[in-house]
Amino acid sequence: MVNSDGQLYTIEGFAAALIMITTAFLVVNATSVYTAGDTHISDMQLEALGTDALMTMDTNESSLAMSPLANIIQNGTPADYEAFGTKFGSLINNKIQSGTDHIQYTASYSYRNTMDNSVNRAFINASRNLSAGEHSVRATKWVVVNKQLPGDSSVQNRTVLVEVLMWRD
Repeated sequence: MVNSDGQLYTIEGFAAALIMITTAFLVVNATSVYTAGDTHISDMQLEALGTDALMTMDTNESSLAMSPLANIIQNGTPADYEAFGTKFGSLINNKIQSGTDHIQYTASYSYRNTMDNSVNRAFINASRNLSAGEHSVRATKWVVVNKQLPGDSSVQNRTVLVEVLMWRD
């Protein structure tokens, strides 16, 4: 060996290169860490979509008319429940692009039975049944209806909770 100083500089250069590559690797990996909040953004968007659709359906067209949602629950006929499915389905599955989205739902409303103070549930409509495999979110809306519910002695203003479970196929 003529000069051992050259070998020392070479080893020092390789060590510095490894340190720089390791640092760059750690920095790049540290910037792509997903937090717990990032994984639930789609759930929050789906819940907001359902809540907005229910609010839209519970908006009066004029001060003299009932909202479509209150009218559907107050009348409670199969045709009204089918109208709920058509209107709600078109609101949540509407897209700017061609075609429709694939959001499924099941809707019902809950009310308090005044005879025994129990809470009962009445089915409204569903695009298809919810199975155990889907991850669903809940959208709710309180609605005032003038109706005689089971357990009531007369027709009176009652508040019912409309609840929609939504999931994406």
